[in-house]
Amino acid sequence: MLRFIKRKMKVEPDVPVIAKNGRTLTLREVCDELRLSPYDINLDSLGMHADSSTFRRFDKFNLKYNPLGDASLREIFIKTDNFINGRYLAELTKELFVDLEESKYVNAEYRLSIYGRAPDEWAKLADWVVLNRLWSPNNRWLVQVPRLYHLYHAAGSVAHFEQFLSNLFTPLFEATRDPAAHPHLHLLLQQVVGFDCVDDESKPDTALPTSEHDWARGGCPREPREWSTGTNPHYAYYTYYLYANLHVLNLFRQARGLSTFDFRPHSGEAGELSHLHATFLCAHGINHGLMLRRSPPLQYLYYLTQIGIAMSPLSNNMLFCELARNPFPLYFVRGLNVCLSTDDPLMFHYTKEPLMEEYCIARHTWQLSPVDLSEIFRASVLHSSFE
Repeated sequence: MLRFIKRKMKVEPDVPVIAKNGRTLTLREVCDELRLSPYDINLDSLGMHADSSTFRRFDKFNLKYNPLGDASLREIFIKTDNFINGRYLAELTKELFVDLEESKYVNAEYRLSIYGRAPDEWAKLADWVVLNRLWSPNNRWLVQVPRLYHLYHAAGSVAHFEQFLSNLFTPLFEATRDPAAHPHLHLLLQQVVGFDCVDDESKPDTALPTSEHDWARGGCPREPREWSTGTNPHYAYYTYYLYANLHVLNLFRQARGLSTFDFRPHSGEAGELSHLHATFLCAHGINHGLMLRRSPPLQYLYYLTQIGIAMSPLSNNMLFCELARNPFPLYFVRGLNVCLSTDDPLMFHYTKEPLMEEYCIARHTWQLSPVDLSEIFRASVLHSSFE
């Protein structure tokens, strides 16, 4: 990221990159406003590495997505839908694809975000991927859905939770029913292998809907159309409706001979055990699963069903669980279906091979044998949704 930003500042300073306050600014003008030159920027000033200040502070972690602490640079360099139609992010993604292909033995499932704010999000994302030819034999796309309905409702983008779900899934059903009418989205969906659901799990959840009697007394609404308040639904509410819609979509796509999608949300990184209860019932696999350490009976259920748990100790070390307390070795010796993965490599890793960092540190920290590593490698392949 640092090399890319510096290169663009030197090579393309006069390219219009953002519209701000009724003005169109070039990259040079943006940098002048920030008093930046390509010779002043270094890894420290870039400020995108997680550190001790982010531990159990997801709000500060989210600010790390702003290069040099400025939201306009985030808009310019790491957004798909911006003034330059995501050109810089597409170029950066292609460079990552080259690194993947040169490494030969590493595959990735990079994330793309769909928010559910508007029905045209899928079309814009598909145009970005297809028109920029963002395809690699070493990569498949995973779509992540942030649990931010309450923000979209407050902004007036959606009236109720059913509209949020419709924005997420109606375009997918339409592209499945008539691929010729949605050629770019049809091509993108051939490279999408699964869905993730993300946000700060340490936030307190709202109450779960229980009975019609409780709702009549002012409790949470039960149906998505009835959820028209500004409160954010419970984690389990998101999980169920994402799972239910994906299940029906998969049946439809399978009947038409098209690819299907796994559901592999972030779960148990922090927060309530009810998150892990919900994903035990609904998910193909989960990411993190740290909170399983607090419930041996739930661990046993995950062991019996061999639900995949992709863990990222280096990410956890900076956010919710120090490396020495990470339950990965405990899960592994107990026979849970765990593997190692990366999570936000830009924030947590220091080399061009972030997955190798995870394996090397795990190997030395927990004295893993070559046989142990082979078992983890195998689990990683089986967890992934590569065909």
